[in-house]
Amino acid sequence: MHEGQRGLCFVRGVEAGEVKLFTYGRSSGFCVDPIEKKPLNHFLPGTSVLSFGTAGCNLACKFCQNWDMSKSREMDTLADQATPEMLAGAAQRLKCASVAFTYNDPVVFMEYAMDVADACREAGVKSVAVTAGYINAAPRVEFYKHMDAANVDLKGFTERFYKKICGAELGAVLETLEYLKRETSVWFEITTLLIPDENDSDAELDQMTRWIMDKLGPDVPLHFTAFHPDWKMMDKAHTPPATLTRARNIARANGLHYVYTGNVHDSAGSSTYCVGCGKRVIERDWYELGEWQLDAAGKCLHCGTRLPGVFDGAAGNWGAKRMPVRLAAMAR
Repeated sequence: MHEGQRGLCFVRGVEAGEVKLFTYGRSSGFCVDPIEKKPLNHFLPGTSVLSFGTAGCNLACKFCQNWDMSKSREMDTLADQATPEMLAGAAQRLKCASVAFTYNDPVVFMEYAMDVADACREAGVKSVAVTAGYINAAPRVEFYKHMDAANVDLKGFTERFYKKICGAELGAVLETLEYLKRETSVWFEITTLLIPDENDSDAELDQMTRWIMDKLGPDVPLHFTAFHPDWKMMDKAHTPPATLTRARNIARANGLHYVYTGNVHDSAGSSTYCVGCGKRVIERDWYELGEWQLDAAGKCLHCGTRLPGVFDGAAGNWGAKRMPVRLAAMAR
């Protein structure tokens, strides 16, 4: 880039001979959510998370459901602001177990995200990256040193889909997933948004879930979520619930232990079952928890099998509510 130019993400550019992140310390909004909304089902279930994003993105997904923020070129979109220390303090005051970098990809604002994560770690608050996993090798290592958990969007399983629909490459995302599994202690889960006639064929789902089983193992949770028409894909129909169930069945047949359906009311598909005895240990309906059959360490009360994930005592009781907050106002 030359002096005065901005990148594709629009939030980075050259000023005074250096690349600058123009959105550092600024946000499109803050909100307290259930951790299950990220979605993370095996990371401090039932707890609340302070969620925020900035503007810009390093992908160009035609189905983006946060396009007003991720594709924004207006700095006025960034209506709130907070230093890393303000964010960590707000998470403590709001009794949030974690902070999530979401709405747009934290890779785009990674300096800010890492500084916030460091401040949160000092305050005893966890950090969660909700990301497409599209990042080069060197910054990948630096970024995930600061994270405690991640949900990675595996948007499809063909280079055609990534190039045509997302303006990206599949290979880099697969490298991120393998890196997280082999080289880090970051707890991560995977989400695939199923779009009718684009990435929902039996063959593609079979290939994808076989790859996950082979490269990542059976215990990485996988979420199949329903698409709704948005941004540049208004011509596509909503994903039928039956498609999610079909995808879940394929994944489980290929050996994956924890496969979930999302964006639909499906208690059977969104609940967690013990691998050891088959009993339901976490009942869910959308983001609401019901029956809880785990001890403080995440072991099944029926047979003692430990559920993979991060557990700390009893289930949280945040529920499904969403609470917008203004951090700038809280700091006054």
